[in-house]
Amino acid sequence: MNTIPQKMRGVYLTGNGGFEKLEYHTNIDVPIPKAGEVLVKIGAAAVNNTDVNTRIGWYSKSVKPETNRGGASGFKEDVKDDGSWLGQAIEFPRIQGADGCGTIVAVGDGVSQDRLGERVLIRSVQQRESSENGIESITFGSECDGTFAEYATVVSKEAFVINSSLSDKELATFPCSYGTAENLIHKVGVKKEDVVLITGASGGVGSALVQLVKVRGAKVIASCGQSKAELVKSYGADEIIFRGESYVEKIGEMKVDVVLDVAAGSQWPELLRVLKKGGKYGVIGALGGPLVELDVRDLYLKDLSLFGTTYQTKESFQSLINFIEEGKIKPVIAKEFPLKDIVEAQKAFLSKTLAGKFVLDVTAE
Repeated sequence: MNTIPQKMRGVYLTGNGGFEKLEYHTNIDVPIPKAGEVLVKIGAAAVNNTDVNTRIGWYSKSVKPETNRGGASGFKEDVKDDGSWLGQAIEFPRIQGADGCGTIVAVGDGVSQDRLGERVLIRSVQQRESSENGIESITFGSECDGTFAEYATVVSKEAFVINSSLSDKELATFPCSYGTAENLIHKVGVKKEDVVLITGASGGVGSALVQLVKVRGAKVIASCGQSKAELVKSYGADEIIFRGESYVEKIGEMKVDVVLDVAAGSQWPELLRVLKKGGKYGVIGALGGPLVELDVRDLYLKDLSLFGTTYQTKESFQSLINFIEEGKIKPVIAKEFPLKDIVEAQKAFLSKTLAGKFVLDVTAE
């Protein structure tokens, strides 16, 4: 096994704000695993909304617009001491990165030496020791240092063994987007006979939702930009609605069993209108804006159920790994960047011109 260096390359987030808050360094101390932890040599990472949202302070309740409004410059004076996804102040500098695939190269006290050499995926949303149901959790790369570096320490039980012929870059696309998507599908209870409407279907989470719903045999109506329609169809969508088109006009009222939403925004009221009586709405993001108009009559007169999720249960994350190992889902990569070009990667991510995930090659100098 290769000797572990004392220094590593990585990216520090130095505060809430614009791209200038992302600083690439080549002399960061390699972390040492504590008791119950492992040290993972990161092969690849990927960009997620949570990375951008944390940088710009979008999670602060004082911020009202959609993510892209502050994606380049941040929200500055609007951000209070609740800029992390937990609604708390984040500690800087922080190495971000919720997505990661790599190999265990060292273990802390209490961890078997047998784990050395294991190829692992890191669960992005991790249960706190004090939590009985998993909802009390942290996000890797937010409340602790993450994968935007050559090495990362991980609680041993949060590093899941993966046996796959896919590359580290391909596997790095799965943990955050697909893990959270799989948990939402578990929570909502999507069934084979369901008709499911998925918003934002060309993005990382949206493409995950499409594939994971199709694995269950349900029918997928996907909303995406017109230029990305064929790609979205290629990973499982049965029907396409172009972004901005009326859901009610294209689908009709009370025609859908389940809505899985990553957008929210101004069209949100239509999502409840297309749901059948007894229908289920699940939300996993608010790319179109976090504030929506709710007519409570749509909710109670139709006996609707609303679900939200961020955390990932161990059961749903293991289910995701099983799907990967069985070849039932595939990575959707929009573009690759070396880690030092993280600003360019986030600019491409925010442009929304490409479908899929933006991968960071952590091994490239």
